[in-house]
Amino acid sequence: MQIKLIGGDSAGTVTAFYLSSQNSEHDEIDFEFLGNRTGDPYILQTNVFSGGKGDREQRIYLWFDPTKDYHSYSVLWNLYMIAFFVDDTPIRVFNNSKDLGVRYPFDQPMKLYSSLWNADDWATRGGQEKTDWSKAPFVASYQGFYVDGCEASVEAKVCATQRARWWDQKEFQDLDGEQYRLLAWVRKEDTIYNYCTDRERYATMSPECTHDHDV
Repeated sequence: MQIKLIGGDSAGTVTAFYLSSQNSEHDEIDFEFLGNRTGDPYILQTNVFSGGKGDREQRIYLWFDPTKDYHSYSVLWNLYMIAFFVDDTPIRVFNNSKDLGVRYPFDQPMKLYSSLWNADDWATRGGQEKTDWSKAPFVASYQGFYVDGCEASVEAKVCATQRARWWDQKEFQDLDGEQYRLLAWVRKEDTIYNYCTDRERYATMSPECTHDHDV
């Protein structure tokens, strides 16, 4: 999806683009754009839910002004990994860690959603910055949506063409060298929070974090 985010004072707002199975043990893959006071950078938060468990937030500062032009935000989700991209730059990889006992989003079909909502109890500086409703309406613009995937009914458990489609082939089972270089750059220059390294919130590192290339 190509998105142009809210211009000006967007504090307290969250613009979201995500996949979700929307059930009691839901899977979810999230892009959440946390608004800010005028002149401060937007924060992009990503999260992955599997079997109803989330709390896997990572946050980065975007290295451009996302309110001036449209930029592409995309997900590659296959049997091996979930990779998040901003334009052509990978910003996060969530590897399939079923070998470590971690449920991986795979057994449930997901639908695509987008939303723009008020979250001023947490979204900007931990809720310290409230939404200025005098700036309303808050408008985010979407264009250029494209999806290629396995169509499934809500009763389906697996893709009928599992392992046969392009996204499961060898060249998409991992990032390449240049992509890992770009990911390392994002980690070094723009990452401001990674749940894998948060020992105050999580005394024990989550098993899948052993597959995280910055841990």
